[in-house]
Amino acid sequence: MTFISYAKNFEDVMLWRALKHVGSGFYVDAGAAWSDEHSVTKAFYERDWCGINIEPNPILHVQLEQQRPKGINVCLAVSDHDVTQAMNLMACTGLSTLNDDIAQEDRRRGWSVDPRQLTVTSLDAIWRQHVPDDQDVHFLKIGVEGSEAAALQGLNLHEFRPWIVVVESTLSLSQVEPHAVWEPVLLNAEYLLAYADEFNRYHVAKAHDELLPVFRDPLNVFDGFKLATELSAETRVQQAQAHAQQMEAGARKEIQRAEATRAERDTVRASWSWCITGPLQFGGVC
Repeated sequence: MTFISYAKNFEDVMLWRALKHVGSGFYVDAGAAWSDEHSVTKAFYERDWCGINIEPNPILHVQLEQQRPKGINVCLAVSDHDVTQAMNLMACTGLSTLNDDIAQEDRRRGWSVDPRQLTVTSLDAIWRQHVPDDQDVHFLKIGVEGSEAAALQGLNLHEFRPWIVVVESTLSLSQVEPHAVWEPVLLNAEYLLAYADEFNRYHVAKAHDELLPVFRDPLNVFDGFKLATELSAETRVQQAQAHAQQMEAGARKEIQRAEATRAERDTVRASWSWCITGPLQFGGVC
């Protein structure tokens, strides 16, 4: 079965490399955004994985509720403490942020920003409430638009040990990488940097350092994946071809019907002509 990648920067392909030996795994996605487009977890969900989708945008949360009924979908923002705070929502995007400076920059770029009061909690609290005691979390993905440090500080990584932690390493809509602010939290909790691609940084728990070699090489043809957008385009082409074939078949039937009608008409005309001219030619009676 070809692996279909939905993620923005092939995060799902890289994670699948490391975790495809796991049967039905479990994930936590902080900043889940869409249920399909740019989703790091959709490909895993399609393979009977399950997990927690944390998304503060109510519109995207409803979509997750509808499209991920087996998952645990929570409409919250994450930080290092519990509070009710203004969340800068950005319509149907994954760019909603608690960071007012980032929101202001997004306004300057022309985005519509809608501040709304929202419940903010810690990953610790979500973990305790929703992750069973005996459940391994195979990966934690964090993409919270400028709140990565607070999100990590709000999780006791000495108690809760996801195998892999992948954190978006650039500021919103930029190539600025502020990972020096939050990466020490992971390093001090005995996580090892496995891979960095200028968009995300992947860390592996020391207890699972056997996974490190799979992160050695960048994505390549041997990963054998197909983009969801490519699959969608192929589907549209196939649908267009099927429609064209139906139209062609219909046109052939119309041509055959017209030819049959013409032949029938010619037969009738010929029979009347014979009735009129035959007796004159042979002295017979029609």
